[in-house]
Amino acid sequence: MAELAKEAGITVRTLRFYRERKLIPPPRREGRIAWYDDTHLARLRTISALLERGHTLNGIAELAEAFDHGRNVGELLGLGGPTEETPVRLSPEELADVFAGQATPENLAASLDLGYLGTDGGELVHISRRLLDASAALVREGIPLTDVLATARRVRAHADALADLFITLALTENRTPEDLQRLRPLAKSVVEAELSMALDRRLNRRPEA
Repeated sequence: MAELAKEAGITVRTLRFYRERKLIPPPRREGRIAWYDDTHLARLRTISALLERGHTLNGIAELAEAFDHGRNVGELLGLGGPTEETPVRLSPEELADVFAGQATPENLAASLDLGYLGTDGGELVHISRRLLDASAALVREGIPLTDVLATARRVRAHADALADLFITLALTENRTPEDLQRLRPLAKSVVEAELSMALDRRLNRRPEA
């Protein structure tokens, strides 16, 4: 414990307080010896960084709980992973910076539930660079992250329905999984074009200022 506290730049008393508040996971024990590792050090450095950014200990405790009970990266990519999306690794403080302080426990839990985020040791893994960049851009435009995630859940339902339509259309007795992969860009082109025209129709209906 003394070695860990020294590496993290805090006192042993502070470390004990963090353990009591369950801000860090318990150590691995061998008899009377408690072993801490790089995961504990990363968590302590994250706590210090979040405190410097103005987060309260209560808020950090909620974040830690959501973090510890989130899906791990193995579960996140357990089905072989997305074929066209690039996962992104972030520390909790990097995630907080990306979303301008809106990475609240509620939003983190929603992201974990959506399958956008998983955990890998002391890091978070976002399932898609494109989704991460788009979500961050919407937040920068003044749209609350809570609303972005709520809309994402609705988009997910529509996307699943569109995927089912395409699979039903393309899947015949003579089709193979390789055939479906080859036809995949055509499905994306149809959806993108229809969405573009739908946006045009909605924008044209708006009264002029």
